[in-house]
Amino acid sequence: MAAGVKQIGSDDYALSRVPRDHRMGFWPMLLQWLAQSGSISQFTLGATIGVGMTFGDAFLAFTLGAVILEIVIFAIGLAGMREGLATPLLTRWAGFGRSGSALVSFVIAVSLVGWFGVQNTIFGKSVSALVGGPSWLWCVLAGLAITVLVIFGFRYMTIFAKIVTPLFFAMVAWSVTTTLMDHPVSELVKSPPPGDAIPLAVATTAIAGGFMTGAIVAPEMTRYNKKGSHVFLQSASSMILSEYIVGMVGVLLGHLAKSNEVSHIVLSTSGAFGVLVVLMSTAKINDWNLYGSSLGVVNFFQVVFGKRLHRGAVTIVLGVAGTVLSAIGIMTHFTSFLSLLGVAIPPIGGIIVAEYWVVRRMRRPLDETREAGILPATSPTWVPMSLVIWIAAFCVGKFVTVGIPALNSLATALVLYSALGLMGLIKPYGTSALNDEDSEVPAARATTPVGAA
Repeated sequence: MAAGVKQIGSDDYALSRVPRDHRMGFWPMLLQWLAQSGSISQFTLGATIGVGMTFGDAFLAFTLGAVILEIVIFAIGLAGMREGLATPLLTRWAGFGRSGSALVSFVIAVSLVGWFGVQNTIFGKSVSALVGGPSWLWCVLAGLAITVLVIFGFRYMTIFAKIVTPLFFAMVAWSVTTTLMDHPVSELVKSPPPGDAIPLAVATTAIAGGFMTGAIVAPEMTRYNKKGSHVFLQSASSMILSEYIVGMVGVLLGHLAKSNEVSHIVLSTSGAFGVLVVLMSTAKINDWNLYGSSLGVVNFFQVVFGKRLHRGAVTIVLGVAGTVLSAIGIMTHFTSFLSLLGVAIPPIGGIIVAEYWVVRRMRRPLDETREAGILPATSPTWVPMSLVIWIAAFCVGKFVTVGIPALNSLATALVLYSALGLMGLIKPYGTSALNDEDSEVPAARATTPVGAA
């Protein structure tokens, strides 16, 4: 890759720890978390559940989904905060080894590019309905705009969150409140579901599975946190806003419209304001989808091909790919995509949590190098038993019909790895040295860290 291309944008410590003096304060990080809480797709998910469930049952489903997500987010996010590492790099010492981390990186990167396409499709269709024009054109415009933002990294994403998060929720609140004022809320709460019944397990899987990839990649954000208490308070605030406010409002809208097609209600502001609402919704979610995917690809290529790619350049390629996926209509596969995430991604989190917090054998090099702010000199190459556990947990989530699939697969991986690890039956094979390129990672530009709030 040409030198000029390598220097595009910010590398954002893609293959190193985030230095302690480059961590952020509470309030800018809180806004980053809250920015993930509201999107048009979350309203649609709430409406979909509302069409098939009573308000009380939907509340229980969102509660179970939120609890699952918060446990995973905090357990993994706290590890990311302590180590200053993103998930792809963290997994080298948290259950998967160097080569296994490449597989995890690939799965996560593909998933996040898929979510990028989902959100961009929502944008294209919504804006096309509001102001006209082909939806694919709006997808292209939004995808390119978000790509440019993510190229320049965390600092600019933080500035963007400070601006758009309050505006987005203010405009959506205005639209939804205006609509609900004309209908007794008590009647909507008591009304029966207007569509076919949705089982609790299916609804909870859609809720937890829909953001499970985001939970697994929480360290991409929390590595910039200063304190563990900040991780908990910020993630919990995000869950409350996302599930109990946005999600449950979506349930009410589903009862009102008797359909999951509620985007026209959420976007009832007209013209330029409606376009702005949906644009902000897409950008708030998709910048993190694209950002996390870029970090995964950087780790994948470094491990598999021995090539140190610059995160900014990778972002360009992924942004174009995600934009194309959105333009060709990946949204039509939204339901199956959620179901796949609900059982395939959680075992990764279970293995990370089990190794880092319970077994704590492979993470010892991280403990020894944490204060120095450097990476360990070596890492395990493979941990075959982790891959076996991953497959077994996926099968449990996929084929066991009792319980909640997302929780079944997560718990299976956590219990199996913890039990086998404590008995000494999980053994890494091979030792990989930290490449010179890893220890000489291009530092993020001086403009990238924003410091304390």
